[in-house]
Amino acid sequence: MTFQQVSEPYDSYDVLVVGGSGVDTIVSVGALPVPLADSYAVPPLHEGAGHTGTGVALGCAALGLTTGFVDFLGDDHPGSLVRERLAGTGVDFRPLISPHGTRRAVNLVASDGRRMSFYDGRDPLDLRMPPEHYLPPLRRARHVHLSIMHFARFLYDDIEALGLPVSTDLHDWDGLTDHHREFALRSDLVFLSTAGAGERIGSVMREILHEGRAEAVIATAGAGGAYLLSADDRTPRLVPAAVPPGPVVDSNGAGDAFTCGFLYGRMAGRDLEECARLGAVAGAYACTSPGTHTRLATPEDLHPARTKTAPATATAPPGDGQRLPGPPDARVSRAGA
Repeated sequence: MTFQQVSEPYDSYDVLVVGGSGVDTIVSVGALPVPLADSYAVPPLHEGAGHTGTGVALGCAALGLTTGFVDFLGDDHPGSLVRERLAGTGVDFRPLISPHGTRRAVNLVASDGRRMSFYDGRDPLDLRMPPEHYLPPLRRARHVHLSIMHFARFLYDDIEALGLPVSTDLHDWDGLTDHHREFALRSDLVFLSTAGAGERIGSVMREILHEGRAEAVIATAGAGGAYLLSADDRTPRLVPAAVPPGPVVDSNGAGDAFTCGFLYGRMAGRDLEECARLGAVAGAYACTSPGTHTRLATPEDLHPARTKTAPATATAPPGDGQRLPGPPDARVSRAGA
């Protein structure tokens, strides 16, 4: 593998994103689940840069945070789409060229914005990022966001030695799969979706908080808002969803946008609940355009005078056996899409 970069690195990063670049192919379908059939006529497919690391990097940069991004990328057509998307955005992207190619996903998107993703991670388990590639940007970072790529777990020791705060997004973790556990227990801010754990989500959030080093655990619930659990809480607090500034057409990238809004608030010294509110606003913006990471919230979009809160869809915080609200999301568990 080789390193390809011609620009000089930034002097410092507010946020350094590690892992999670790739390309999405968007297939528009009438509804989910799709009934079994030999073939369907669909609108033109859209192919473009997506995935979680790309979304967090783009979203943080759009919010004015100085953003670095290190990852593996294929020397292939999908890789060129990622490079083209990140060019000129303010993201300092420093990829290593991997012979295994660029990660892909095929996302079925229904007319109500819900999606189902089929993720092709393709990285082998023995893939490692050399320290000489990631240590220099780590030393210039205020905060690190790790995508749940297998290779990224091996950066934790160096991150901790440097005393850096770290966040991660577990996506639709069920609380059981081993792949996610180290990320859950070694991160300061842990994001996840309510879709995977269902009625056990409250227990999963408490386990992360009590057994790991997390300052806060945030579970997003789509149209149901989000839940925030910190050391000061006996049960998770409901953070109402924000009203989108237009019709909801595609939920791809909404969780990544939520993370960006939250980190933007944290970098500015806001309290945890205000950070979650900013995340909800950024996530709502992401749902109003087709494709992945095509509408990014700006600092002006997060201003209180320009945002509205949706009516809460739950009256009590989640506990053991209580399912959190949210859209009937049909998705395949995936490591980094």
